[in-house]
Amino acid sequence: MRPSSPPLDVTHERAQWPRLLLACPPESVRALARRLCEQHAVQDVQLPQSGLALLKLRDSAQGDAYYPGEVPLAVARVRVTSADGTLSEGAAQLLDDRASLARAIAVIDAVLAGQLPGHEEALPVLTVGLARLAEQKAQRQALLATTRVDFSLLGTSEDDDE
Repeated sequence: MRPSSPPLDVTHERAQWPRLLLACPPESVRALARRLCEQHAVQDVQLPQSGLALLKLRDSAQGDAYYPGEVPLAVARVRVTSADGTLSEGAAQLLDDRASLARAIAVIDAVLAGQLPGHEEALPVLTVGLARLAEQKAQRQALLATTRVDFSLLGTSEDDDE
């Protein structure tokens, strides 16, 4: 049995890991997953799959469910066993059509969650994903700021009162 290690030095929750990894270049995520697969035994609990899923929304007025369209979906679930016999499971469900990327993210998720040997390699990749998402957010906010309209100046002249 492995001694318990301190919690991960990651400021984001596990639910955010797939989003952060998806923001990284796919080649770096797959390369990290390959290195981790060489260190550990990886077994597919659910084979990686990709396809389309119906997007279900609820009508705000009557509360009825309706389906406005389809979205791409890739899922994978793995069980990772380290050399010392420690087991950890990981999964990924992505709004993406790349099943191999979903499997890679599931492997990284399992290694990070179980803090298996090699989990330290994933922390810089998560940091890159966090930086890329912050950059995207800043770009979106800058675009939003350019479209902002100031209506406070309308209707302030004396002619408008007549």
